[in-house]
Formats: sequence, structure tokens, C-alpha cells
Amino acid sequence: MMQFFYTYPFLIGIVSCLLAFAGMPLVIKIAKKKHLVVRPNKRMSHSGEVPNIGGIDICFSFLLTYMVFEFNNFQESQFILIGVFAIMSVGLVDDILILSPTAKLLGETLAGTALIGFADIRLTHLHNIFGITEIGIIPSYLLSLFVLIAIINAINLIDGVDGLASGLGMLYCLFFAIYFLLVGETNWAILSICLIGSLAVYFCYNVFGKNQKIFMGDSGSLLLGYMLTAFVFRFCELNAYGQVPEKFQMSAAPGVAIAVLAVPIFDTIRVSLTRIKKHQSPFHADKNHIHHLLLRTGLTHIQTTGILMAVSLLLIGVGLLGRNWNFWILTATIFLICTILTVILWRVIDYKNAKH
Repeated sequence: MMQFFYTYPFLIGIVSCLLAFAGMPLVIKIAKKKHLVVRPNKRMSHSGEVPNIGGIDICFSFLLTYMVFEFNNFQESQFILIGVFAIMSVGLVDDILILSPTAKLLGETLAGTALIGFADIRLTHLHNIFGITEIGIIPSYLLSLFVLIAIINAINLIDGVDGLASGLGMLYCLFFAIYFLLVGETNWAILSICLIGSLAVYFCYNVFGKNQKIFMGDSGSLLLGYMLTAFVFRFCELNAYGQVPEKFQMSAAPGVAIAVLAVPIFDTIRVSLTRIKKHQSPFHADKNHIHHLLLRTGLTHIQTTGILMAVSLLLIGVGLLGRNWNFWILTATIFLICTILTVILWRVIDYKNAKH
């Protein structure tokens, strides 16, 4: 039976779906009973009290499925899984108590040590960026921690409309799952597939739930960002040391990774620079994210999610096309496309405002 699933690994996602589907009603029930909900406020567009601990269901269905199918590899993956539970816990505490940015950053750093320090999943090679190849252990730890925190918070910040973080998360995980399968990294592919299944159930409840609606909260978005960082690290390292068949080798692997995650990365940079320009803290909450801008044009949540997923597909396509370009040329191309699309969006908003 297990061999059947390994022959068709994407079926493992169905098991993850089933576990997530079985657990979600219980999570919603507990959230409502314990008042672990989000109430409507000026930054949100939903009505009524909505549970905000969907990350718990994502986490446990993901972990359980992976442990069932990859129990023999548990020793190799134990620190990754410990880190998953740790980062989910940090997010859950933030959902319940609302941590300060400093406390949240400290929690992310501590959780990151499981991945970077103990699991030894980190960046050790710069792919000839600035003419640098292999880097020492201290620069490796510092760079990896910076990238981890940047990606985690970019995913956290993009989680602003129904289905967006989970929709993009499924798309990103699908990219890495396919790549890992193509290069023979089955263990990593199964990690990606398990997460896709868990996210799919959350997506359905979040977008179509009505009375059973739920948000993933920081417990979910931090977990998602954490795992995507792990996939990025493994993806870059495989390409840095020629550990993949030549036809799947990507000399600009970091640029491809940026292309895959371009929507949340570019949006986080743009919003942070805008806040700094206004002499505000980069952590200052506002409604200037890309999903907020799209909502201003009159689009619904699901339309906004669909458009940003389509843009992500476009950028992934560009990334694959330029997989062996110079890193700076590929990255500049990705950011140029994002800038052009953002300017067009601003023009659409100005036009609609002028009509009113």
C-alpha cells in the first residue's frame, strides 16, 4: 500500500486533506468556545467573529501525514519538524496575546535555530553573486537567519484577504514539489505535498466557509513562511553543488527562488519603503498592501487572490525562462515586471477615484 503512494506521491496530499478535513471542525469549535476569534476592525473587511487559529489544523495534519509516510526518515527530519511546531507555537501565542514586534522576532529567531542550527538546512553558497561562492559558517548562519525572517514576515504580511496566503502557498509548494520529484528528492517533495493537502482544506474553509469560516492566523502564516524558507534553502543548495541532473540545473537558483516568491517579497519591500518615506516604522500597520490596492478597484477577495496567483504564475514562468541568466539580470527583470504592474494598478485606482 505504501509503495503505491510512493509511486504516485501526489496522492499523499489526499491523506493530508482528509486529516485536515477531519480536524478543522474541532479547531473551529474550540476557537469559538475559547473566544479565539478576530472581531471586525478598520483593517479587516469581514463581518462577525471569525476563528483565527486555522494554523493549528494546518500544522497537525501536515505533521501527522508526513510522519506516517516518512517515519523511517524521522531522524533526518526531526529538527525540521520541531521547528515547524515551534514556529506554529510562536504564531499561536501572537494570535492570542498579540506579541510586540521584538518578541515576535525573537520567537522566530529561536524557532529558526532548529532549521538552521540543528537541522543544518541553510545557505552555504552565494552562486557567484558578488563573485562569491562558498561562505563561512558564521556568514552562512547570519544570512540564512536573515532570509528566514524576511520570508516568514513577507508571507505573514500577504495574508490579508481570503485565500491569498494559502492559495499562493499551495502554488509555491507545488513548484517545489514538482522540482524535488524531478531531481529525485522524494523526501522533500513529500514535505511539500503534505503541506499542499493541509492548505487546500484551509483554503476551502477560509474562502467558502460562511458560518464555518476560519483564518489561519499567525500560527498558519508563520508556519507556511518557515517551510517555504526550508524549500528555498534546499532548492538553492541542490543547485549550488551540482546535486541535480544537468537538465534541471539552474545557475541562477536564488533568482528563481525570488521569482517564485516575488509577490510577497516585492510587496513587503514596497510597503516598508513607503512607510519609511513617511517617517513611520516599517512595522506600522496600514492598508497599502497589494491586496488592499486590488480591493480598492472593486475586486472581491477571491478575484484578488486569483489575480495575484496568476501574476505569480507569470513570474515563475519568467524565473524558469531565466534560470541560467545572470542573477542580477533575472532579479532586476522580476522587480521591473512587479513595478510596472504596480504602477498600472495605481493608475487604475486613480482613474476609478476620478470617476467618483
